[in-house]
Amino acid sequence: MATDHRKLATFTLADAFVVRVYESTRELPASERYGLQSQLRRAAVSIATNIVEGCARESDREHPRFFEVSFSSCREAIYLIDLSSRLKFIEPEISEEVALFGGRVAAALAALRKSIG
Repeated sequence: MATDHRKLATFTLADAFVVRVYESTRELPASERYGLQSQLRRAAVSIATNIVEGCARESDREHPRFFEVSFSSCREAIYLIDLSSRLKFIEPEISEEVALFGGRVAAALAALRKSIG
């Protein structure tokens, strides 16, 4: 049975992470607009959208798969934040804060997957 994604604390956290990623990548060089910036933003958005899609599925058996994809996208976003910092596109303090936020999202997703799976 479908679940309202807005009732999941994990979704709220993932949604806030997307906003934070957008804010932190706003100043990336124009040369990265279609490269690293785009990839990082897509990965972050994928976290929240896969939660939404998983919750929309009528079959409870399908939920874990979407949450797994969401978790993978979260790990991808964390890597890309770290890469952006090493390339000096994002200040180290901002990168660390966003990566820690991503880690909280990943932990929440792991707990959600475990609780349903």
